[in-house]
Amino acid sequence: PFNPSTTIDFALAKSGPTRLEVFDLNGRLVRVLLNENLTAGSHGVIWNGNDQAGRTVASGAYFYRLTAADGSVQSGRMVLVK
Repeated sequence: PFNPSTTIDFALAKSGPTRLEVFDLNGRLVRVLLNENLTAGSHGVIWNGNDQAGRTVASGAYFYRLTAADGSVQSGRMVLVK
């Protein structure tokens, strides 16, 4: 659980285009946190609980999806508690 922000840590095996997205439980895109070229290695991205328009999202569970240059996809669950 987190409030008001959380860090999503991940490691990339290969440099290249990387996309990190947050979705609600219904599968709707809440926010694109990252969509850029990154180097191989460890990284961390902070999500402050805001949607794409900058509005604070409701308490509850959210999922992130990381798509890396090598085609791998990682996902995880986060719970925002207010």
